[in-house]
Amino acid sequence: MADLGTPAVNPNKALWEKGDFTRIAATMRQSGEDLVESLAIGPRTKVLDLGCGDGTTALPAAERGAVVLGIDIAENLVAAGNARAAAAGLDNLRFQQGDASRLTGIADSSFDLVVSIFGAMFAPKPCDVAREMVRVTKPGGRIVMGNWIPGDPTLVAQILKISSAYTPPPPEGFVSPMTWGDDFHVLERFGAAGISPENVDFNRKTWVFRQDGPPENLLETFRLYYGPTMNAYEAAARDNREDQLHQELLDLFVAQNRGAGRTEIPATYLQVDIAKR
Repeated sequence: MADLGTPAVNPNKALWEKGDFTRIAATMRQSGEDLVESLAIGPRTKVLDLGCGDGTTALPAAERGAVVLGIDIAENLVAAGNARAAAAGLDNLRFQQGDASRLTGIADSSFDLVVSIFGAMFAPKPCDVAREMVRVTKPGGRIVMGNWIPGDPTLVAQILKISSAYTPPPPEGFVSPMTWGDDFHVLERFGAAGISPENVDFNRKTWVFRQDGPPENLLETFRLYYGPTMNAYEAAARDNREDQLHQELLDLFVAQNRGAGRTEIPATYLQVDIAKR
């Protein structure tokens, strides 16, 4: 019999609190800056960064004068984000724990811009996520998502593809986060939330992971601190296939490195730009 006194573990929360995504985020800062620069965020713009991590896009948005709220499922990343905001002296930026599929306490039409870069795509109940993003955006406001693309040959899609071959199958009813990188599913989800297709734009963009040292070092960062990769290594070790997994990933990281004397690996993603009329 189940222990009714024990609260159920949120698997999504457990996944992103398992490692230390701040270590991954440290390799993504320049791309975060570049993306925020492209959004032309003005002073006093009200911004929600959903699935924000420790602030890779939230912090540069606040540095441009926006009033930013970052929401993430992982409490350790919320704490890290608030620490970064305090260290930068940004009283216009705060982070709080929350679920992208149920933005409790966030009023309708609260934000000029809702951003989610490789964040909300990992939340369960994707139709609820789309509905919530639309709900909290002001009329005339904008939603911007960055989503990894299924089957893409570049780094992150391939990390997740390789890792999935070593982990147990997902539970019944699981919806792959990679479906957010498919135009059809994006239009379907936001259409159900009241957004017309003509108000949705898609562009393929590039995100770059940068780290000093060889690509082997970046792989080690993913192995030690990125939840999905950590799970894959653990599952592979149980099947005595850890060396096989490691070699597959090492070959991937080495082949995709474009840096000279350091690691610079580009990854293609789908940028979704939505106007709420």
